[in-house]
Amino acid sequence: MKVIIPRICVFLVLTFLVSCVQEPEVFRTNKSDYDHFLVSGPLKTIPANLQFEVEANSDSMQLPGLWNLTDDNMQIFRETGDVKFLKNSERTLKKAVELATTEKSGFIRALSRNYMLQHRFKEALLLAEEARALGTDVEATQSLLFDLHMELGNYGLANKYLDSIKDVSSYEYLVRLARWNNFKGHSDSAIKLMEKATEKAEISQNEDLLLCSYVNLADYYGATGHIEKAYKLYLKALQISPQDANAKKGIAWIVYSYERNGMEALRILDSITQKNKSPEYYLLKAEIAAFIDDDMLRVQALDDYYKMAGKNTDYGDMYNAYNVDFLLSMDVEQRAYELAQEEVSIRPTPESYGWLAYSLLHLGEKERAMEVIEEHVIDVTYEPAILQRAAEIYKANGKQDKVKALKEELMGATYELGPIKEAEVASL
Repeated sequence: MKVIIPRICVFLVLTFLVSCVQEPEVFRTNKSDYDHFLVSGPLKTIPANLQFEVEANSDSMQLPGLWNLTDDNMQIFRETGDVKFLKNSERTLKKAVELATTEKSGFIRALSRNYMLQHRFKEALLLAEEARALGTDVEATQSLLFDLHMELGNYGLANKYLDSIKDVSSYEYLVRLARWNNFKGHSDSAIKLMEKATEKAEISQNEDLLLCSYVNLADYYGATGHIEKAYKLYLKALQISPQDANAKKGIAWIVYSYERNGMEALRILDSITQKNKSPEYYLLKAEIAAFIDDDMLRVQALDDYYKMAGKNTDYGDMYNAYNVDFLLSMDVEQRAYELAQEEVSIRPTPESYGWLAYSLLHLGEKERAMEVIEEHVIDVTYEPAILQRAAEIYKANGKQDKVKALKEELMGATYELGPIKEAEVASL
């Protein structure tokens, strides 16, 4: 992964035969920029009887109502992380697919994307193929198939579908081409493409597109060292959607990873979890708590995570990868290995294989772990977190030359890894 290192300009000033160096101003976040976004606003609500009434109606004339109800449930899910609303949306979309005629492919694609969010990828793929067979809105279906095959690790097929929608004037194409280039490790190209997509979103003034564009481009900027640019885009995203958890998390990560201010990062995360109960935020809390040496907070955050992701069966396979990480941190190696195997069967991506290999390492199967990463990880992905696990496996196998190569690459990705993993990389 190519990392852009920003240039530092040094000005030499000669005064009375004495030279001095004026250091450039270092970027810092400012609480006043985002404090007003940390106040939790009112939640969108759906009347308790409305879900039942709309779903129970068998009249195809109710399709607009079903569509609106789906959107309402998805909005609440994004705001709260409560999987119940994702399930409500699924149920409503199933009803819409049953009733729809001329608009059927649109509802099928929406249901497919719902399944993607639930990590029910194989079911989502069957629906996408069903939508393709209908022969309507072909480009939208091809875009969906690209997204699905990227999630499933079928990169050859993903590239095929990307080529099928090639249109440099299309926002949808540019966003996906940016994702493809980022996956291939071409960070510069990914940024340029995402910038073009963002320009199109700004021309359209579509708030959903703008929000998606700003957050995605901010993520790309952050990964390549453009921290100030990333920060400003997260703020722009919050101006559109003041409760957007992804933008707030982005700022929290800058504060934690770049500024090394764990307490302030926790304050921002606390504002998110007042309203959004997505389990992954508690794992991040645990990491930051470890960074500031607050063991009580770390244990509490891990307990909160387990209560949500580990005990709520409605999440299904959504948190498998997180759960593998959690179980390994708790020294439950055998169950972590079994869960990693399940994840590979559901989603055979480099990330899934990376967790499988890492769980094998924890079981003392270092040779098997290395076989897995060399077959499914190395030269397939450039994601720092995955490559860090690969480096640890190489170290365990005495492959110091390969450790050195990965370490050099990883030291350029310390922002993405965070302070704790940075220290782990340094010790390799």
